[in-house]
Amino acid sequence: MNEIDLRHLRRCVELAAEALEAGDDPFGSVLVAADGTVLAEDRNRETSESDPTRHPEIDLAKWAAANLPVEERAGTTLYTSGEHCPMCSAAHGWVGLGRIVYAASSAQFAEWRAELGLPASPVSPLPIRQVVPGIAVEGPAAELEEVVRGLVRRSAGR
Repeated sequence: MNEIDLRHLRRCVELAAEALEAGDDPFGSVLVAADGTVLAEDRNRETSESDPTRHPEIDLAKWAAANLPVEERAGTTLYTSGEHCPMCSAAHGWVGLGRIVYAASSAQFAEWRAELGLPASPVSPLPIRQVVPGIAVEGPAAELEEVVRGLVRRSAGR
């Protein structure tokens, strides 16, 4: 993981904070082209829009399917504040997006939620590669762990 990766992950964390302020769980994602151009970004909208599938990773996969030729999708990197859930991993794989870089792992989120007495996710926290074998994945980013953990703590106070 390099400084460019960390810059995009910091933006994901900013988007996660925006999601939290809007009443959603703190997740944000950025889709970046092979040449480094930011193509699209989004935040979690599952509570504010009453749709539990409105994860930013799914919305960005849908955006890519509608806006990028198949051959360009594989060269993208999807940065995200939290490791994809199985639903988002599957969408990523079906659309044919490239590398995934995340700030905090599903295992970390599960641990933090348990420590705070929050309910467990209704979906098993499977690692991305268990859903999409062979995909390039990097994370977690130790530099952002406490910031993301702080967002989870704040979400517990809602």
